[in-house]
Amino acid sequence: MKYDVTIIGSGPGGYVAAIRCAQLGMKTALVEKYATLGGTCLNVGCIPSKAMLDSSEHYHNAVANFTTHGIDIKGEVQINLAQMIARKDAVIKQTCDGIDFLMKKNKIDVYKGVGSFVTKNKISIKGDQLTEIETDKVIIATGSKPATLPGIEIDKKRVITSTEALKMTEVPKHLVIIGGGVIGLELGSVYARLGAKVSVIEYTSSIIPTMDGSLGKELQRVLKKQGFEFYFNHKVKSAKTKGKEVLITADNEKGEEVTFKGDYCLVSVGRKAYTEGLGLDQIGLKTDERGRIETDAHLQTAIAGVYAIGDVVKGAMLAHKAEEEGVFVAETIAGQKPHINYNLIPGVVYTWPEVAGVGATEEELKKAGIAYKAGSFPMRALGRARASMDIDGFVKILADATTDEVLGVHMIGPRVADLIAEAVTAMEFRASAEDIARMSHAHPTYAEAVKEAALAATANRPIHM
Repeated sequence: MKYDVTIIGSGPGGYVAAIRCAQLGMKTALVEKYATLGGTCLNVGCIPSKAMLDSSEHYHNAVANFTTHGIDIKGEVQINLAQMIARKDAVIKQTCDGIDFLMKKNKIDVYKGVGSFVTKNKISIKGDQLTEIETDKVIIATGSKPATLPGIEIDKKRVITSTEALKMTEVPKHLVIIGGGVIGLELGSVYARLGAKVSVIEYTSSIIPTMDGSLGKELQRVLKKQGFEFYFNHKVKSAKTKGKEVLITADNEKGEEVTFKGDYCLVSVGRKAYTEGLGLDQIGLKTDERGRIETDAHLQTAIAGVYAIGDVVKGAMLAHKAEEEGVFVAETIAGQKPHINYNLIPGVVYTWPEVAGVGATEEELKKAGIAYKAGSFPMRALGRARASMDIDGFVKILADATTDEVLGVHMIGPRVADLIAEAVTAMEFRASAEDIARMSHAHPTYAEAVKEAALAATANRPIHM
């Protein structure tokens, strides 16, 4: 078979690239080594973790908040973890089946097996049988896998990654999490709500260290109320399973060795590009120390006609970033002139309250010497937040001190994962804080916090504070 373009990897970047290529009239093939399409995100990442987060939040509300709302439950509320996992699996199946449908709808040929380069125009697919296909262009979209640290023995039973954390057979008594980033905090939230003691060991001085510092401080405060324990400036040296216990040793900020014990240990120290087995050496491509492939401004590698997107290239490892890059490459191949504004790709943490940010952080603006104005508004000042009992958090808007153009928006609170899209839209059109402040926002909504923060940034005149 001869194709105009072949995509290796069917995660959000890969399948979106395949669809866009097909829409643009290209004969398209998609190669996936696993039995189901969708990659990490749909199978063992974004989708299943959100299903578990929602289920555990329902349980938490039933235990902690229903009586305040006037809902009395007769008898003890119990966790059926097996059913929770089963529902999560059903959500995965529905979502992956949807990708299968989209492939057929767009007449994309799907090959199951490990794809590797024979030449830049010939792909070998090792599945139930060996298949070779010819292709004019190739898009590498093979994603990433959990990273680890020296001295940590991941046995996938007690010392686990995010993959195993999504299919537990029991609620941990004490879950120790190595890493205070997005994935660890989200999965820690799931099991903390279900009754586990959760301890987070972080190498740096704060959680979610890549986001605006104020967000990390507020999220830490809220998670502490939920029972989390935090240990900062700790360098983990080892994690080993002994029977039904995991022993973790680390050096604290004073250089003293300290020990942690739990029945499970989640290793959540980031992810590493997954490029093994692609046969990159066959076409003369090399990777960096994190397995990533170097690309130019058009996401083309050093080999003409071979592109790379998503977690295998530099930048944030986010599903929506990979999707944007998939569309970008498809349209580039078609001769169009697409663009991606990497500064306006939002980051989100799906704890509760949720956390989201886009654009420059205060720390980045200070480091760059850019004069700015900041306006914040607390969620607890909103009637909608009080009505739903979601009063933690705030919205903060950073605007240029001279032009008033919005440079960054950072928020923590209910449904800010959705609310951040307003900020992305405004910043894409280079709105000023005053522009947002003068837009009508429905009342009562959480979105009013964005308007009020814009008022605070514009002239320090929020209405409801």
